[in-house]
Amino acid sequence: MPGAVSAVEAGDTGASESPFAPFFREQGVVLLDGGLATALEAAGQDLDDPLWSARALLDAPEVVRRVHLDYLAAGADCIATTTYQATFEGLSARGFTEVQCEEILRRAVDLAVDVRDAFWSRPANREGRLRPLVAASVGPYGAFLADGSEYTGDYGLGEDALYGFHRRRWRVLADSAADLLACETIPSAVEARALLRLLEESGERWAWLSFQCRDEAHLADGTPLAEVVRLCSEAPRVAAVGVNCVPPALVDALLAIAVSEAPVPVAVYPNSGEAYDVRTRAWVPGAGGPDPAEAAPAWRDLGARVLGGCCRTGPDTIARMRRSLLAS
Repeated sequence: MPGAVSAVEAGDTGASESPFAPFFREQGVVLLDGGLATALEAAGQDLDDPLWSARALLDAPEVVRRVHLDYLAAGADCIATTTYQATFEGLSARGFTEVQCEEILRRAVDLAVDVRDAFWSRPANREGRLRPLVAASVGPYGAFLADGSEYTGDYGLGEDALYGFHRRRWRVLADSAADLLACETIPSAVEARALLRLLEESGERWAWLSFQCRDEAHLADGTPLAEVVRLCSEAPRVAAVGVNCVPPALVDALLAIAVSEAPVPVAVYPNSGEAYDVRTRAWVPGAGGPDPAEAAPAWRDLGARVLGGCCRTGPDTIARMRRSLLAS
């Protein structure tokens, strides 16, 4: 995976080094995992639940463990925890106490870390690899609502309310054994500002921010992508900024905007090209686009430094993506 990057692109601001920086120096890019829920469903888990992937953490942690391992074996440099849709509010609605909610969040991180450490303990897995990272996933407020509103950003909440919603989970995850935090599928500028406030309060912790977009230039709520990319680039300890769960057909245009505006690394990890129907709670034919695995080298050449897959992509996609990046 060739391609050197500057210290600024690597996320090295001088205060501390981004967890991504060694990967950028050695191989040019970081390869994320694919859709965690997609792989869990393929393994037989029923995630039609407000807790989504966190339900598998509660019901079948051994399956979560196996899926994490599958992504590492496929070549992922970073795996995400099952905390995207796990919140104090959502878990409390299931009857868990605040102490139990915190324990569940930590359990998700510890499980991923244990899998990573076991994978790395095998010498055969170290050949041509750097020690993989674990990212604590932070989903948007819309993920807690479980109504598809992360694809609209239509919450009716201001920055302070969103800051308050995210604060408890953030502080637990920022104090965990994860290597960094992953703020994913953010649909609005106001939510980005709330998350950046929490990052600023988190000492030496790093995070990436990735946005959900409705077209080639705008977030789900209509905010220009360029605006939030600049916002994130001005904040401390942003390891990367980019887009996720967008159809591959939009990636070239969105990537061009992000690269032109961001002095920090740019991330792209699209879905398969299908669209999520909120009413039927199912994926249907959508905008489509190129196969993410086949398009990855071109996206890297356009400036993406963090690549992977989102919904409806699995370990096979990541394995093919790694092969295509290594071959070019």
